Amino acid sequence: MKKWFILFSGIMFILAGSNGSPAQQSGGITITILYDNYVHMEGTKVDWGFSCMIKGTEKTILFDTGTKPDILFHNIKRLDVNPRDAELVVISHNHGDHTGGLWALLEKNPLVNVYIPYSFPDAFARKVEKNKAKVITVNQPVQVCKNVFLTGEMGDGIKEQSLILDTDKGLILVTGCSHPGIVDIVKKAMEIGKKKVLLVFGGFHLMRKSEDELKEIIAELKKLGVLKVGATHCTGEKAIKLIKEAYGKNFVDIGTGKVLKF
Repeated sequence: MKKWFILFSGIMFILAGSNGSPAQQSGGITITILYDNYVHMEGTKVDWGFSCMIKGTEKTILFDTGTKPDILFHNIKRLDVNPRDAELVVISHNHGDHTGGLWALLEKNPLVNVYIPYSFPDAFARKVEKNKAKVITVNQPVQVCKNVFLTGEMGDGIKEQSLILDTDKGLILVTGCSHPGIVDIVKKAMEIGKKKVLLVFGGFHLMRKSEDELKEIIAELKKLGVLKVGATHCTGEKAIKLIKEAYGKNFVDIGTGKVLKF
């Protein structure tokens, strides 16, 4: 496979040092949920998977692409989102509920950089390149544009990366499925961003955890100072219920069509 870049943590720290403190965004950051198991806006379709579009950062970012292209593009149209606005595509991990809409997206918008974990199969990267997009493989933490970072691939089993937005109010952390563990991902984000997490949202993959384990995870998140939580997708109903009870007004409901503004 032709790998365009292999990104190491040293690059991240060089780039991070050049930008100083987070810049004030004139229009703020807007995150639109395009694909999820749960519905927020009437007329959008739900399905097992996750995707969101992030605007207001230096470059517009599509994080994951859901499972089914027809559902992804139905929601894109319903939400009046232009897929050609995406300049960067970040794929969290190599599962179909996060990669399924990528090929249809690249047909409409091939002029993007696609960030994938280093451990992805060569065949996946070749297919991206065949669609005329640029593949960037990520191993260690890296800055992808101003005030936006990737954790680098994490985990001993399923390798996964998460996205960090560095704002003046704290870090916004976006996860795909959190296979490496949501607590460890939060710790990594804080290590990279050097501040606390304002909001973490996405899939937490806690479906098989016992109630005692869930309560311990929630306690750890609170101990780390995570202010707001938007658990969705593969988190599991029991886990979402417990997190919602623990966080109260600081629990953020996530679903298709939800727009988060910062």
